[in-house]
Formats: sequence, structure tokens, C-alpha cells
Amino acid sequence: MARIVKAALLQTDWTGDKESMIDKHEAAAREAAKQGAQIMCFQELFYGPYFCQEQDPKYFSYTEPIPDGPTTKRFQALAKELNMVLVLPMYEIVQPGLYYNTAAVIDADGRYLGKYRKQHIPQVPGFWEKYYFTPGTHGYPVFDTAVGKVGVYICYDRHFPEGWRALGLNGAEIVFNPSATSRGLSEYIWRVEQPASAVANMYYVGAINRVGIEKDMGTNDFYGQSYFVDPEGKFVGEVGDPFKHELIVRDLDMDKIRMVRDRWPFYRDRRPDAYHEISER
Repeated sequence: MARIVKAALLQTDWTGDKESMIDKHEAAAREAAKQGAQIMCFQELFYGPYFCQEQDPKYFSYTEPIPDGPTTKRFQALAKELNMVLVLPMYEIVQPGLYYNTAAVIDADGRYLGKYRKQHIPQVPGFWEKYYFTPGTHGYPVFDTAVGKVGVYICYDRHFPEGWRALGLNGAEIVFNPSATSRGLSEYIWRVEQPASAVANMYYVGAINRVGIEKDMGTNDFYGQSYFVDPEGKFVGEVGDPFKHELIVRDLDMDKIRMVRDRWPFYRDRRPDAYHEISER
């Protein structure tokens, strides 16, 4: 009997305030559960706007401790109620002046399993992220959840193949890439990079992007098009709408990972002894 995991993504627009944004995501998780979803990931910095178009200390107010903050606690209770694994991308505070772009992973019984902190931090017009985020610590963890081994790679991280490979070496079966990505230079590679990474590492990828224009934050127009892609680089079902709020729920055949890896022994044929140049600048 095939091992099927029903997984969900939410692409949505900014409501204008944190509390209603959290309520919207809770409602979406409940709807996903009605559709049978066992695991769900939200978009980057899910309860706030994407504020990195400008550099303003007022946005530090969106930070919360993880796991002791109210949002983590609220969704731990929801995960337990729905029997659903949840991946929560949030703005983490460790102490004043030390902030991370982080995703918390909650198991289906409500247990907090750990966090991933975004490793690669851009600093270019419209994405002034080094002002807000410290580069991530603790490497590329993979979380042993009720539905399998889950990793996270956040937005700009996806341009760096080394982290995708590290997640595969650490045992990932599904890797989520929550993003806030706007129309322009990155759009043409949105449907290329994650499928290519899924092929190279032979696991499922869930790619999530916002939709809409957050007018108070600048002119960034987020293009949605969220999707799941399988270990052969094929889209699982349709790609999300480029403009509209959408809940995406797909069946992932986890047995396909073993089948593809037996066909293409990339992990066997790796040559880490020959790659020393990539650890040097």
C-alpha cells in the first residue's frame, strides 16, 4: 500500500494587521484539515507584511520569542486539535537587537520540534533584510514529524544549492520553501529552481509565495504561483494562482522518493572529497 501524505500550502495577501492575519491562517488550517491535510506550511513571516522594502525600526515590533511566544503556543494547540504538522515562518527575537527570520516546526500532537533560521540574508533594493535579520544558526535541521522527515529553507535560501543538499543528506523527505517574492527578476526562475533542487536531491519541495500588493510597504507585487514538486521535478497538480488567495492541498506519494533514489544514485556517487573549493570564498 502506497504511503501517501496529504500536504497543504497557503498563499495569501496581507490583511493590514497581525491579529486578523493570524486568524486567516488558523481558518485556512482548519479548512485544510477538512480536506484531509496532515501537514501544512505558511508563507514567509506569515502574520505580518513583508516590510523589507524599507529600513525602519518600527517593524521590530513584529518579533516574538520562539517557542515561548503567543503565536507558537496558539498554533501548538491548533496542531494538536487538528492532528496536523504545522510549519510556522515567523520573526524571532532572542534579545533586543538580535532577530532571526525563523520557521518553527510543530508536530501533529502539538509538540514543538525545533526551528530553522534563514541562513542567506539578501541586502539589495526592495529586500533590505540584513537590517532586520541575523544570519541563521544551527545549520540545516530535519525534523522527524508524524508524517515523515521535514526540512525548511526560506525564500532567498533557495538560490544556494548547498543548503538543499545538506537537507537531503540530513534525511529530508519534504522541504518547504516559504517565500515573499515579487514580480521581476526572480519570477522566471520560480518554476525552475525548486524543481531542479527536488531533482538534484530527490525529495518533495513545497514552494509558497505571497500574493497581492502591500501598498503601505512599497510597490512589491507578490506573484503567488505556489506549488508542490515531486522528486522527479514534476508539479504535483496545478500551480497556484498568480494573483489570488489560494489553499493548495496535494497528495504526495512518499514511496516515490525511494524509487527515484534507487534509479539515480546521486548520494552514492557524490564526491565530497573533491568539493573543497565550495567551502572557500
